[in-house]
Amino acid sequence: MQRVREIIEGNVPDGVDGRGVTVAVLDTGVVLHPDLAGKIICFQDFVGSRKEMYDNNGHGTHVCGILCGSGRLSRGRYRGMAPGARLVVGKVLDDRGDGSTEDMIAGLDWILRIKGRYGIRILNISVGIGSLDERDKERQLQEKIERIWDSGILVVCAAGNKGPGDGTVSNLGGCARVVTVGCHDGKYFSRNPHRCEAYSGWGDPESPVRKPDVVAPGTDIISCGVGGFGPYGRWRGAYVAKSGTSMATPVVSGAAALALQKFPGMSNRQCRMRLQYTATDLGLPWNRQGWGMVNVRRLLE
Repeated sequence: MQRVREIIEGNVPDGVDGRGVTVAVLDTGVVLHPDLAGKIICFQDFVGSRKEMYDNNGHGTHVCGILCGSGRLSRGRYRGMAPGARLVVGKVLDDRGDGSTEDMIAGLDWILRIKGRYGIRILNISVGIGSLDERDKERQLQEKIERIWDSGILVVCAAGNKGPGDGTVSNLGGCARVVTVGCHDGKYFSRNPHRCEAYSGWGDPESPVRKPDVVAPGTDIISCGVGGFGPYGRWRGAYVAKSGTSMATPVVSGAAALALQKFPGMSNRQCRMRLQYTATDLGLPWNRQGWGMVNVRRLLE
Protein backbone atom coordinates (compact mmCIF):
# COMPACT_ATOMS: atom_id res chain seq x y z
CA MET A 1 0.00 0.00 0.00
CA GLN A 2 2.97 2.32 0.45
CA ARG A 3 3.81 1.67 -3.21
CA VAL A 4 0.19 2.27 -4.20
CA ARG A 5 0.18 5.63 -2.43
CA GLU A 6 3.36 6.64 -4.22
CA ILE A 7 1.88 5.80 -7.63
CA ILE A 8 -1.43 7.60 -7.07
CA GLU A 9 -0.07 10.48 -4.94
CA GLY A 10 -2.16 9.19 -2.08
CA ASN A 11 -0.44 10.62 1.01
CA VAL A 12 -3.30 12.78 2.28
CA PRO A 13 -3.53 15.49 4.97
CA ASP A 14 -4.24 14.47 8.57
CA GLY A 15 -7.93 14.04 9.22
CA VAL A 16 -8.79 12.99 5.67
CA ASP A 17 -9.45 9.27 6.07
CA GLY A 18 -12.97 8.65 4.74
CA ARG A 19 -14.61 9.20 8.10
CA GLY A 20 -18.40 9.45 7.85
CA VAL A 21 -18.55 7.59 4.51
CA THR A 22 -20.12 4.14 4.24
CA VAL A 23 -18.98 1.80 1.47
CA ALA A 24 -20.88 -1.34 0.49
CA VAL A 25 -18.91 -4.34 -0.79
CA LEU A 26 -20.45 -7.29 -2.67
CA ASP A 27 -17.88 -10.10 -2.68
CA THR A 28 -16.94 -13.39 -0.95
CA GLY A 29 -17.69 -12.00 2.51
CA VAL A 30 -15.41 -10.71 5.26
CA VAL A 31 -13.82 -11.93 8.49
CA LEU A 32 -13.37 -10.01 11.73
CA HIS A 33 -9.76 -9.17 10.98
CA PRO A 34 -8.15 -6.90 13.61
CA ASP A 35 -7.47 -4.30 10.89
CA LEU A 36 -11.23 -4.15 10.23
CA ALA A 37 -12.30 -3.95 13.88
CA GLY A 38 -15.22 -1.59 14.39
CA LYS A 39 -15.62 -0.90 10.67
CA ILE A 40 -18.18 -3.53 9.60
CA ILE A 41 -21.63 -2.26 10.49
CA CYS A 42 -23.74 -4.77 8.54
CA PHE A 43 -23.25 -8.21 6.95
CA GLN A 44 -25.60 -10.34 4.84
CA ASP A 45 -24.99 -13.80 3.39
CA PHE A 46 -26.73 -14.53 0.07
CA VAL A 47 -24.84 -17.79 -0.51
CA GLY A 48 -25.14 -19.85 2.68
CA SER A 49 -27.68 -17.78 4.66
CA ARG A 50 -25.38 -17.77 7.69
CA LYS A 51 -25.78 -15.08 10.32
CA GLU A 52 -22.15 -14.64 11.41
CA MET A 53 -19.54 -12.85 9.31
CA TYR A 54 -17.27 -15.17 7.34
CA ASP A 55 -15.19 -15.38 4.20
CA ASN A 56 -14.29 -18.89 3.03
CA ASN A 57 -12.33 -17.58 0.05
CA GLY A 58 -10.38 -14.53 1.25
CA HIS A 59 -11.04 -12.28 -1.74
CA GLY A 60 -13.61 -10.07 -0.02
CA THR A 61 -11.52 -9.61 3.13
CA HIS A 62 -8.53 -8.60 0.98
CA VAL A 63 -10.68 -6.06 -0.89
CA CYS A 64 -12.05 -4.62 2.37
CA GLY A 65 -8.51 -4.25 3.72
CA ILE A 66 -7.40 -2.28 0.66
CA LEU A 67 -10.43 -0.08 1.02
CA CYS A 68 -10.34 0.78 4.70
CA GLY A 69 -8.08 -1.49 6.76
CA SER A 70 -6.42 0.29 9.68
CA GLY A 71 -3.07 -1.49 9.26
CA ARG A 72 -3.15 -2.24 12.99
CA LEU A 73 -1.21 -5.53 12.78
CA SER A 74 1.44 -3.99 10.50
CA ARG A 75 1.82 -0.75 12.51
CA GLY A 76 0.18 1.13 9.68
CA ARG A 77 2.28 -0.23 6.83
CA TYR A 78 -0.61 -2.03 5.13
CA ARG A 79 -3.39 0.38 6.04
CA GLY A 80 -6.08 0.86 3.44
CA MET A 81 -7.00 3.87 1.37
CA ALA A 82 -9.71 5.26 3.67
CA PRO A 83 -9.22 3.77 7.16
CA GLY A 84 -11.97 5.94 8.60
CA ALA A 85 -14.70 4.60 6.32
CA ARG A 86 -17.36 2.09 7.40
CA LEU A 87 -18.32 -1.14 5.64
CA VAL A 88 -21.54 -2.87 4.67
CA VAL A 89 -20.66 -6.30 3.27
CA GLY A 90 -22.81 -8.71 1.26
CA LYS A 91 -21.55 -12.22 0.51
CA VAL A 92 -22.58 -13.08 -3.07
CA LEU A 93 -19.67 -15.38 -4.02
CA ASP A 94 -18.80 -18.85 -2.68
CA ASP A 95 -15.55 -20.44 -1.48
CA ARG A 96 -14.23 -20.65 -5.07
CA GLY A 97 -15.14 -17.06 -5.86
CA ASP A 98 -18.04 -18.17 -8.04
CA GLY A 99 -21.59 -16.89 -7.81
CA SER A 100 -24.98 -16.87 -9.46
CA THR A 101 -26.71 -14.01 -11.19
CA GLU A 102 -29.61 -14.47 -8.76
CA ASP A 103 -27.37 -13.94 -5.72
CA MET A 104 -25.82 -10.84 -7.25
CA ILE A 105 -29.26 -9.40 -8.04
CA ALA A 106 -30.39 -10.20 -4.48
CA GLY A 107 -27.33 -8.37 -3.17
CA LEU A 108 -28.07 -5.33 -5.32
CA ASP A 109 -31.71 -5.29 -4.16
CA TRP A 110 -30.45 -5.45 -0.56
CA ILE A 111 -28.21 -2.42 -1.13
CA LEU A 112 -31.21 -0.47 -2.42
CA ARG A 113 -33.27 -1.43 0.66
CA ILE A 114 -30.68 -0.50 3.29
CA LYS A 115 -28.84 2.41 1.67
CA GLY A 116 -30.73 5.03 3.66
CA ARG A 117 -30.38 3.20 6.97
CA TYR A 118 -26.59 3.05 6.75
CA GLY A 119 -25.91 6.10 4.58
CA ILE A 120 -24.24 4.11 1.78
CA ARG A 121 -22.40 6.43 -0.63
CA ILE A 122 -20.26 3.94 -2.58
CA LEU A 123 -20.75 0.38 -3.85
CA ASN A 124 -17.56 -1.60 -4.61
CA ILE A 125 -17.96 -4.58 -6.97
CA SER A 126 -14.60 -6.31 -7.45
CA VAL A 127 -16.34 -9.04 -9.44
CA GLY A 128 -15.72 -9.73 -13.11
CA ILE A 129 -18.84 -10.97 -14.89
CA GLY A 130 -18.45 -12.02 -18.51
CA SER A 131 -21.11 -12.46 -21.16
CA LEU A 132 -24.19 -14.24 -19.85
CA ASP A 133 -26.03 -16.85 -21.90
CA GLU A 134 -29.40 -15.48 -20.81
CA ARG A 135 -29.88 -11.95 -22.10
CA ASP A 136 -32.74 -11.24 -19.69
CA LYS A 137 -30.47 -11.87 -16.68
CA GLU A 138 -27.82 -9.61 -18.17
CA ARG A 139 -30.45 -6.92 -18.64
CA GLN A 140 -31.72 -7.38 -15.06
CA LEU A 141 -28.20 -6.89 -13.69
CA GLN A 142 -27.66 -3.74 -15.71
CA GLU A 143 -31.06 -2.36 -14.68
CA LYS A 144 -30.29 -2.95 -10.99
CA ILE A 145 -26.92 -1.22 -11.34
CA GLU A 146 -28.63 1.74 -13.01
CA ARG A 147 -31.21 1.93 -10.21
CA ILE A 148 -28.46 1.98 -7.60
CA TRP A 149 -26.62 4.72 -9.50
CA ASP A 150 -29.83 6.73 -9.90
CA SER A 151 -30.39 6.45 -6.13
CA GLY A 152 -27.21 8.48 -5.61
CA ILE A 153 -24.66 5.74 -4.89
CA LEU A 154 -21.28 5.83 -6.67
CA VAL A 155 -20.85 2.35 -8.20
CA VAL A 156 -17.23 1.27 -8.72
CA CYS A 157 -16.66 -1.93 -10.74
CA ALA A 158 -13.64 -3.94 -11.85
CA ALA A 159 -12.82 -4.00 -15.55
CA GLY A 160 -12.15 -7.74 -15.19
CA ASN A 161 -9.12 -9.90 -15.94
CA LYS A 162 -10.02 -11.14 -19.45
CA GLY A 163 -7.64 -8.82 -21.35
CA PRO A 164 -5.74 -7.89 -23.29
CA GLY A 165 -7.87 -7.31 -26.33
CA ASP A 166 -10.57 -4.91 -27.47
CA GLY A 167 -13.96 -5.43 -25.82
CA THR A 168 -12.73 -7.54 -22.89
CA VAL A 169 -14.15 -5.35 -20.10
CA SER A 170 -16.42 -7.28 -17.72
CA ASN A 171 -20.16 -7.24 -18.33
CA LEU A 172 -20.81 -5.13 -15.22
CA GLY A 173 -17.81 -2.91 -15.91
CA GLY A 174 -19.26 -2.13 -19.32
CA CYS A 175 -22.31 -0.42 -17.82
CA ALA A 176 -22.48 3.30 -18.55
CA ARG A 177 -23.47 4.27 -14.99
CA VAL A 178 -20.47 2.89 -13.15
CA VAL A 179 -16.87 3.91 -12.59
CA THR A 180 -14.96 1.10 -14.30
CA VAL A 181 -11.45 0.46 -12.98
CA GLY A 182 -8.67 -1.09 -15.02
CA CYS A 183 -5.25 -2.00 -13.74
CA HIS A 184 -1.86 -0.32 -14.18
CA ASP A 185 1.16 -0.15 -11.84
CA GLY A 186 2.94 2.85 -13.28
CA LYS A 187 6.70 2.35 -13.47
CA TYR A 188 6.57 -0.82 -11.35
CA PHE A 189 6.62 -4.40 -12.72
CA SER A 190 7.28 -3.23 -16.29
CA ARG A 191 9.23 -6.44 -17.03
CA ASN A 192 6.89 -8.75 -15.13
CA PRO A 193 4.76 -10.78 -17.57
CA HIS A 194 2.28 -11.41 -14.76
CA ARG A 195 1.63 -7.74 -13.96
CA CYS A 196 -2.08 -6.96 -13.89
CA GLU A 197 -1.81 -4.52 -16.79
CA ALA A 198 -1.12 -7.54 -19.02
CA TYR A 199 -4.60 -8.99 -18.44
CA SER A 200 -6.72 -6.01 -17.37
CA GLY A 201 -9.91 -5.78 -19.45
CA TRP A 202 -9.92 -3.36 -22.38
CA GLY A 203 -12.89 -1.38 -23.63
CA ASP A 204 -14.33 -1.57 -27.12
CA PRO A 205 -12.96 1.36 -29.17
CA GLU A 206 -16.11 1.26 -31.34
CA SER A 207 -18.53 1.45 -28.40
CA PRO A 208 -20.29 4.73 -27.55
CA VAL A 209 -19.61 3.90 -23.87
CA ARG A 210 -15.92 4.59 -23.32
CA LYS A 211 -14.38 2.21 -20.78
CA PRO A 212 -12.52 1.88 -18.48
CA ASP A 213 -12.94 5.18 -16.67
CA VAL A 214 -9.63 5.12 -14.77
CA VAL A 215 -6.83 2.73 -13.80
CA ALA A 216 -5.13 2.02 -10.47
CA PRO A 217 -2.36 -0.28 -9.18
CA GLY A 218 -3.30 -3.94 -8.72
CA THR A 219 -0.21 -6.19 -8.84
CA ASP A 220 0.94 -7.95 -5.65
CA ILE A 221 -1.11 -5.76 -3.35
CA ILE A 222 -0.63 -6.80 0.29
CA SER A 223 -3.80 -6.60 2.34
CA CYS A 224 -5.82 -8.47 4.97
CA GLY A 225 -5.81 -12.27 4.93
CA VAL A 226 -8.53 -14.44 6.46
CA GLY A 227 -6.04 -16.04 8.88
CA GLY A 228 -7.17 -16.55 12.46
CA PHE A 229 -6.02 -16.38 16.05
CA GLY A 230 -3.25 -18.80 16.94
CA PRO A 231 -1.27 -19.50 20.13
CA TYR A 232 -0.86 -16.62 22.58
CA GLY A 233 -3.66 -14.70 20.88
CA ARG A 234 -1.61 -13.79 17.81
CA TRP A 235 -3.31 -13.46 14.45
CA ARG A 236 -1.76 -15.82 11.93
CA GLY A 237 -1.90 -15.17 8.19
CA ALA A 238 -2.58 -11.50 8.81
CA TYR A 239 -1.65 -10.35 5.30
CA VAL A 240 -1.50 -11.82 1.83
CA ALA A 241 -0.60 -10.53 -1.64
CA LYS A 242 -3.18 -10.69 -4.44
CA SER A 243 -3.29 -9.23 -7.95
CA GLY A 244 -5.93 -8.15 -10.44
CA THR A 245 -8.45 -5.48 -11.28
CA SER A 246 -10.28 -6.67 -8.14
CA MET A 247 -7.46 -5.09 -6.13
CA ALA A 248 -7.36 -1.89 -8.21
CA THR A 249 -11.09 -1.31 -7.71
CA PRO A 250 -11.05 -0.67 -3.91
CA VAL A 251 -8.11 1.69 -4.43
CA VAL A 252 -10.50 3.88 -6.43
CA SER A 253 -13.43 3.30 -4.04
CA GLY A 254 -11.19 4.34 -1.16
CA ALA A 255 -10.05 7.44 -3.03
CA ALA A 256 -13.71 8.31 -3.66
CA ALA A 257 -14.45 7.90 0.06
CA LEU A 258 -11.72 10.46 0.83
CA ALA A 259 -13.23 12.87 -1.69
CA LEU A 260 -16.77 12.39 -0.32
CA GLN A 261 -15.53 13.11 3.20
CA LYS A 262 -13.88 16.34 2.07
CA PHE A 263 -16.75 17.35 -0.24
CA PRO A 264 -19.82 15.77 1.42
CA GLY A 265 -22.31 17.58 -0.79
CA MET A 266 -20.85 16.09 -3.96
CA SER A 267 -23.17 13.82 -5.99
CA ASN A 268 -22.08 10.46 -7.39
CA ARG A 269 -21.99 11.98 -10.87
CA GLN A 270 -19.79 14.85 -9.69
CA CYS A 271 -17.50 12.39 -7.88
CA ARG A 272 -17.07 10.34 -11.05
CA MET A 273 -16.23 13.46 -13.04
CA ARG A 274 -13.71 14.53 -10.40
CA LEU A 275 -12.07 11.06 -10.49
CA GLN A 276 -11.86 11.27 -14.27
CA TYR A 277 -10.74 14.88 -14.70
CA THR A 278 -7.99 14.67 -12.05
CA ALA A 279 -6.50 11.39 -13.32
CA THR A 280 -2.95 11.29 -14.71
CA ASP A 281 -2.77 10.57 -18.44
CA LEU A 282 -0.40 7.64 -19.03
CA GLY A 283 -0.25 8.15 -22.79
CA LEU A 284 -2.04 4.87 -23.52
CA PRO A 285 -5.03 4.28 -25.82
CA TRP A 286 -8.33 5.25 -24.22
CA ASN A 287 -9.69 1.71 -24.14
CA ARG A 288 -6.75 0.67 -21.93
CA GLN A 289 -6.46 3.58 -19.47
CA GLY A 290 -9.63 5.66 -19.74
CA TRP A 291 -8.81 9.10 -18.32
CA GLY A 292 -5.64 7.69 -16.75
CA MET A 293 -4.21 6.81 -13.34
CA VAL A 294 -6.33 7.95 -10.39
CA ASN A 295 -4.58 10.84 -8.63
CA VAL A 296 -5.64 11.42 -5.03
CA ARG A 297 -3.70 14.66 -4.50
CA ARG A 298 -5.51 16.38 -7.37
CA LEU A 299 -8.80 14.66 -6.45
CA LEU A 300 -8.78 16.40 -3.07
CA GLU A 301 -7.69 19.83 -4.27
